[in-house]
Amino acid sequence: MASPGATILGVEGLALGAGEAAFLREADPFGLILFARNVEAPDQLRRLTGDLRMALGRDAPILVDQEGGRVQRLRAPHWREWLPPLDQMARSRPGADARGIWIRYRMIAAELSAVGIDADCAPSCDIAWPETHPFLKNRCFGFDASTVARAARAAAEGLLAGGVLPVMKHMPGHGRTLVDSHHDLPVAPAPAGELIATDFAPFRALADLPMGMTAHIVVPAHDRENPSTQSPEMVRVIREVIGFQGLLLTDDLGMQALSGTPGERAARALAAGCDIALHCNGSRAELAETVAAAGRLPPAGMARAEAALTRRRPPGPIDEQALMAELDGLLLDWETRADGRPDAVR
Repeated sequence: MASPGATILGVEGLALGAGEAAFLREADPFGLILFARNVEAPDQLRRLTGDLRMALGRDAPILVDQEGGRVQRLRAPHWREWLPPLDQMARSRPGADARGIWIRYRMIAAELSAVGIDADCAPSCDIAWPETHPFLKNRCFGFDASTVARAARAAAEGLLAGGVLPVMKHMPGHGRTLVDSHHDLPVAPAPAGELIATDFAPFRALADLPMGMTAHIVVPAHDRENPSTQSPEMVRVIREVIGFQGLLLTDDLGMQALSGTPGERAARALAAGCDIALHCNGSRAELAETVAAAGRLPPAGMARAEAALTRRRPPGPIDEQALMAELDGLLLDWETRADGRPDAVR
């Protein structure tokens, strides 16, 4: 395909109007991302994803954040409600956590692919620490690198089996931070060697995945000033130390951890080595500014984009009822656990 814009853009509402369609056709982003504002019912969502691809004139990837738990854009009554990832891991029977996570994300993939969504901004490979900010903590899979890597691999494989591309996040690891990057710029203070052994390790274990997302965090061991999204040194770490060679997306450039105009944020991220500027929320003028600053995917980024898209596969058949029954059997009731938290079941 011809080189598209080096952007993934948010969409305004439940339906695609003529003006927005014309804007997207001109902007020609690599892909699009949906949020709760775009989701009402299955038939509506199928129409929207079809109309979006028609506007772009190609089978562009359409992304969503469907981790389960608090970060879940498709919700009841039309879609399943899922426990937060950390809670599901805590409820898993011994030795069954990876299988349960695979089932969870295979079922999520089935729900997404049925409405034309083919990329999920999951799994989170961040490690939960005692100090992890609540905005992130129960979105993690565990408190150590091996547990997180095992569960994240199961999640990614479940998504891929269901025809949905995983986007691992938030590189190089957001778990140590004390503040929410939606509002402030977090700092991850740890020596370089410790980061390699802990925070970086789950990402290294999943470095073969097709797409990944940066974290808007400062890692003083490598760059004392720039958020990872806008740090050439941190992108080098992602590529060379973590070993990720896939398509590298920024986290949402509208988050307040970053400073500057939308165009300045995008330009700094792409100059640092990110492939795609992700702008999820903003006026059409802000999106246009991002598009202009990002330009087109260069040859190296285009090669990574094409390689990522080759990982899309038609989903195989599944017995959803049987899988959900199996998942139920893999999870303990909170009442049977000494450390259970009944309020986590919802």
